[in-house]
Amino acid sequence: MVMASRQRRTRRIGIGRRLAALLVGAAMAVAALVAAPPAVMAETPWVAVDDDGFVTFTISAEEAQAAFGDVTQIVAEGNFGPSANWAQWGLTRRGGNWTSVMGPLEPGLYYYQFTADDTKVVKDPTNPTSVASEPEWSTFFVPGDSADLLADVPQGQGGTVETMTYRSTVTRGQRSALVWTPPGYDAGRKEPYPVLYLQHGSAQGYRDWVEVGRAKQIFDNLTLRGEIEPMVVVMGDGNVPDFQKELLRNIMREARHDYNISHSPSQQALAGLSMGGYQTLSTLFEHPGEFAYIGSFAGFVFGSASGVDAEEINEGTELLRLYTGNVTDLAYNYNYRLMRQFDEAGVEYQFDGVNPDRGHNWNAWQENLIDFVPRLFRDAPDEGPSPGHLPLEAEFRQPPAGTTPTPWITEDGFVTFETTTEFKDAQNVTVWGNWAPGGSWIRVEMSRVGDRWRATVGPLKPGFHYYRLIVDRVSTKDTSNPTRVTTEPTWSTFFIPGESARLLADVPEGQGGTVETLTYQSTVAGAERKAYVWTPPGYDPDRAEPYPVFYLQHGGGQNYTDWIEMGRAKQILDNHYLDGNLEPMVVVMGNGNSSNFTRELLENIVPVSLERYNVSDDPARRALAGLSMGGGQTFTVLKTHPGKFAYVGAFSAGFGSATGVDAEAINDGTTLLKVYVGDPTDFVYPSFMNSLTVMDQLGIEYEYDGPTPGPHGWDAWQKNLIDFAPLLFRQD
Repeated sequence: MVMASRQRRTRRIGIGRRLAALLVGAAMAVAALVAAPPAVMAETPWVAVDDDGFVTFTISAEEAQAAFGDVTQIVAEGNFGPSANWAQWGLTRRGGNWTSVMGPLEPGLYYYQFTADDTKVVKDPTNPTSVASEPEWSTFFVPGDSADLLADVPQGQGGTVETMTYRSTVTRGQRSALVWTPPGYDAGRKEPYPVLYLQHGSAQGYRDWVEVGRAKQIFDNLTLRGEIEPMVVVMGDGNVPDFQKELLRNIMREARHDYNISHSPSQQALAGLSMGGYQTLSTLFEHPGEFAYIGSFAGFVFGSASGVDAEEINEGTELLRLYTGNVTDLAYNYNYRLMRQFDEAGVEYQFDGVNPDRGHNWNAWQENLIDFVPRLFRDAPDEGPSPGHLPLEAEFRQPPAGTTPTPWITEDGFVTFETTTEFKDAQNVTVWGNWAPGGSWIRVEMSRVGDRWRATVGPLKPGFHYYRLIVDRVSTKDTSNPTRVTTEPTWSTFFIPGESARLLADVPEGQGGTVETLTYQSTVAGAERKAYVWTPPGYDPDRAEPYPVFYLQHGGGQNYTDWIEMGRAKQILDNHYLDGNLEPMVVVMGNGNSSNFTRELLENIVPVSLERYNVSDDPARRALAGLSMGGGQTFTVLKTHPGKFAYVGAFSAGFGSATGVDAEAINDGTTLLKVYVGDPTDFVYPSFMNSLTVMDQLGIEYEYDGPTPGPHGWDAWQKNLIDFAPLLFRQD
């Protein structure tokens, strides 16, 4: 078996007790010493990336059984979450495979593992990439302009990475470091090369900057562009009880012996991430002037830096530059306090600003390195923050445990979730919501805070969000959130305002339409049934001209309540109406859970709507649309009763069989047939594309504008309704 069955390790590079222990020597047994599990045979790759950045995960049932044993859940875990933080992406059992499609992913490097039932962790046996300090990780690269500095340079044009071994007086054993030398490195050059000593973080090792940080690619690309000085970079192992002794007496001594590098402090730089940032700053404080260039990537200082010798630091340091991610970065508050202490002490430094879209992860540190290295051993073009980075004006403070409104949302879109104390004995708690690319579902680990669990996610885009808690693999309602979804009892919702989500926001009170419940006796179901009805502002039941009517259907596993509770239909219709984009109409949202929907619609929903509301019975003034199952039902009505509804829309649904279809009648009786589908993350995408071929062969006239960004979910269907509703009953 390819399995390490144990309690999962939290995959965040922490800085609390774990790092404190590291700094006194407890990190000597690092993950790099753990042997990787044996490989399992697999015929096809478990991960495939297409040219558009969509990633398909596929594990056959047989391979899953061999790797995990009997399991009920498999997730891909990696830097897929908001701010590029660690998150869990669920795979679904379909036929003989566990599979799912994620994306489109931003260009960059991704690292991941597979985990089943929260504890069974497996490295992808079909991916030859590896991370020495995390033997269960694999990596893949998504190319793109925004990640061009992370891409491999043409073969033979880059620098060289070698392993340097040396005897450590700290550990009294042999240790290793990686050394990058630039293209054309000349060991006999008269002028020694400047040197950067670059450190890793907690629970990492000397290989991480190359295996996960893409350091070689960054140095190679910047060199070929002429944006950095030719230099040597030494990536040492910081997992020692006395880092400064290791660096100054061992790593530097060996590097000077093996490579043509300068001994002058003015030609020496030191930088590190997280724990390495701490080690870098500590070295600066205790050995000011030893390195003229200092970089701290999400580093921090335990205690106070107010008492440092600012004069000596300023005189001996050409550059001291600090970096931090957003509020999900564990070093965020540490850096705020550090800068205030530097200001008090008079230490001169630069701050790259808060990276609003990155947390405490390699995506942030890659960007830090790209910004830092061009500033070394030359006059830097500027001293300010990177474009789009923000000031750090205050610590991030959450309400005390037990007082947090759930969710607690900041103005810039960071959302904190907190459980009640009822899960104090749980082993694993995650919050699962629609904040993956396009609005797909992804899980974020929650951390125990006393008797509660907490997680902060973000920044989330403006829009309608929905989520549920997963407590020891059981879907659970956030009881602190009063919102509800009738058909999904464990779901909760919240809304983040913003211009891009304006059509999903509530309109001012009293200016919108009205939603009423329509109750009727179904001759098909033999029972009382209900529908929701939206009437426009100023609806007049006695108007001489009946209103056009739009019948809008839900999907499988849903009900008439979903377009209001999840689809934001009222808000969409209200906003469109107030914007002047919507013909005054009545919208009926019926219950499609029927043994014969066509009969339910034509014998019950339509007649009772005509009876109770002032709506037209003219097919030219009627529309029908639905999502998923409702879209399939809509196609069935179109094929069996062409001309009954002049306007037809199908969201994420297939046309179905062509048998007996009268294309001429459909074309003659239909003013508009518009079809929609999500992007490749929508599981009906392949069958939908086949449907277009079928309709083309039949000669059916339709409109299709291309995939809607998003999955088989409400983020896409809201966009579909936003586009479709204004097209109805227009005279132009």
